[in-house]
Amino acid sequence: MSESEFLLINNNNSRTKFALANRGELVGEHRVIDTKDLTEIDVADLLEEWNFSKIVMASVVPDRADELRGWFGETPMVEVSHKIKLGIEVDFPNPATIGADRLANAAAVSEPMIVVDFGTAVTFDIISQQNDDQLAYIGGVIAPGLDAMRNYLHQRTALLPEIDLREPPSAIGKSTEDAMLSGAVYGYRGLVREILVQINNELDHDTKIVATGGYADLIAAGMPEIERVEPFLTMEGLRIIGDLNFTI
Repeated sequence: MSESEFLLINNNNSRTKFALANRGELVGEHRVIDTKDLTEIDVADLLEEWNFSKIVMASVVPDRADELRGWFGETPMVEVSHKIKLGIEVDFPNPATIGADRLANAAAVSEPMIVVDFGTAVTFDIISQQNDDQLAYIGGVIAPGLDAMRNYLHQRTALLPEIDLREPPSAIGKSTEDAMLSGAVYGYRGLVREILVQINNELDHDTKIVATGGYADLIAAGMPEIERVEPFLTMEGLRIIGDLNFTI
């Protein structure tokens, strides 16, 4: 039986991730369900050995968020939005349109940073230092995710196969699969690199870059611009938000 103060939930379009945390640290257990397969029974089974007293949830799937609220009944829950304490300012014309997962990523950052999240979409979120030295979320970029690019070719052509993504053996493909891998991985790194160049041009200075999300390790392996990969960055942001919004 695992016990903690917080259950953390990151409910996104592809997968819903669960983790336990106490104040100051993630406990270390992480579980995942495909969002399309999310049911009350599956969630109950998944969390059967977990005890927690509070919930912090970031959701970008409104229907699923409604279901999750109902499944957890009266357990106190904080839902991530610009209206709660994040530990940073939000300098954005319409903050209600910022995805909760993106706000959680920003909350996890303790210095000026570009966070690149390789999920269903790839998102770039910029956390900058204001004149009063306060960190602020100032905007970002949204582009198609790597799976979307990979699946489009298979779904829209008669002969191209569905491929499992990995590092291509070479830029010049010697088979259809290798040619597709080259286009996907090298092409995607080119997309990410150009967006980062343009962001830094507008910032007028280079900013540290951290990556997270499902394909972060694969893409970052060929991009020295990315300083590090933080696989649990979103969960760390949720933990920090729990610390800020639940009184002891």
